[in-house]
Amino acid sequence: MKKIVALIVLLCTMSYGQQTTFQEGDLIFQNLQCGPLCDAINEVTFGYEGLNFNHIGMVIEHDGSLQVIEATWPVVCITPLDQFLSKTPETMYLGRLLPKYQKMIPAAKAFAIQQVGVPYDDNYLYANDKYYCSELIYDAFKTANKNKEFFPLYPMTYRSKYTGQPFPVWVEYFEKRGQVIPEGALGCNPAGMSLSKKITIVGPIVQ
Repeated sequence: MKKIVALIVLLCTMSYGQQTTFQEGDLIFQNLQCGPLCDAINEVTFGYEGLNFNHIGMVIEHDGSLQVIEATWPVVCITPLDQFLSKTPETMYLGRLLPKYQKMIPAAKAFAIQQVGVPYDDNYLYANDKYYCSELIYDAFKTANKNKEFFPLYPMTYRSKYTGQPFPVWVEYFEKRGQVIPEGALGCNPAGMSLSKKITIVGPIVQ
């Protein structure tokens, strides 16, 4: 019995820390350290197992290598995988579509690539000819799903999940843009997508 336990411990030790293997269509969830705005996103969203995620990108095969397509400032772009992974995230997890949905990946990829160069959506409003990170993923898979919703939209909030009050960073953010806080407007976010039952969270990414 002791030998069996020792073997299990050894196998677990060997597997722990193995470098993550990526495949096309994988979703990378990151909790970036980008100052007040990243903190503000975390303040109002809920992620997988209570984790914070404020950015998302999709792995694609492009120009002979695995890269990541993402909506980030200033425009939608394709980023080398190693560069995307080196954004100094505090937390980084891998999500993978369930096998029955993976046939949608080519169409989602094609749509996302067509959006390269589209401006970043710093107004956080759905369907305004700009894209924030999760909005790009939402539309890519909606298109791949014959224009039927794949990931859900839900009423967005800019209130602290701890106090229930409008979070000051968001108040200031929208005031600077002369924009009414879009409280309750339909939208999506990386943390919310990490909760989808259409994906499996493979686990934390090990480099």
